[in-house]
Amino acid sequence: MKNSNCDVNLRKVAVIGCGFVGSASAFALMQSGMFSEMVLIDVDKDRAEGEALDISHGVPLNRPMKIYSGEYKDASDAAIVIITAGAGQKPGETRLELVHKNVGIFKSIIPQINECNFKGILLIVSNPVDILTYTAIKLSGLPENRIIGSGTVLDTARLKYQLGQHLGVDSRSVHAFIIGEHGDSEIAAWSSANVSGIPINSFCEMRGYFNHEEAMIRIADSVKNMAYEIIEKKKATYYGIAMSVKRICEAILRDEKSILPVSSMMHGEYGIENVVLSMPSIVGKDGIETKVPITVNENECTHLMKSANALKEVISELEF
Repeated sequence: MKNSNCDVNLRKVAVIGCGFVGSASAFALMQSGMFSEMVLIDVDKDRAEGEALDISHGVPLNRPMKIYSGEYKDASDAAIVIITAGAGQKPGETRLELVHKNVGIFKSIIPQINECNFKGILLIVSNPVDILTYTAIKLSGLPENRIIGSGTVLDTARLKYQLGQHLGVDSRSVHAFIIGEHGDSEIAAWSSANVSGIPINSFCEMRGYFNHEEAMIRIADSVKNMAYEIIEKKKATYYGIAMSVKRICEAILRDEKSILPVSSMMHGEYGIENVVLSMPSIVGKDGIETKVPITVNENECTHLMKSANALKEVISELEF
């Protein structure tokens, strides 16, 4: 199905990078039924071809779909290009320590996408995602609304899961966000958290929990450190982020106007400029429509500024 206005095939997706995250995302997208065509691209062409073959063998058990390995030119008409390429995070390594390696990789990838006259949405998943989304904005020349970082969608899912477990309630009824950096300076926005409209502290008391501050610190720290724990135990994280990628693609392809905490450029919100952070945003067919100004208290706002400054410090060392 073509969108004749902009030469975009709304049923086609491309995944650049076929490591654990890329291949898990491709598998999740194959199962989703959203797309009828998927191209996998990797500097290791055999890896891309192997993943395409392996995933395509599930097609007869799911829905018709063409899955193949290809080149950047094959992604030119994709509705969404997902970039997961980059060096993986090693045990004990922070996401920000990955930055110089992966910015270098993006300086190779983005120009090749530019050469294709790409008209779709660019979804950045590689870490550190905020820095690399900023890099993609600076290198691509695409409108900012069409460049989305996966941001804290996964962190927010982890927070909702932990709160659901803590309170003995369906995590889908928990409404709470992790904002700021996808990383060590991320912030749990407790002041806007609720369970089906009931303020989080009131719901906690209803379930017999009264030590709010202790619980908030423990749960937020658990969410922040979850990736390190998983990497320590199994060397990589990929299933959770694959589901996050699928969720963002759903919001775009179905024009859901869903509110998701994705990474985008800040333009004065909360006094923050010229840095990419995760904030709740309305996501639809054109990418990011607008940010949603959730309630944050003074302490959360201070930490958000610190998160922005930490990222700005890294950005200042980069050349574009």
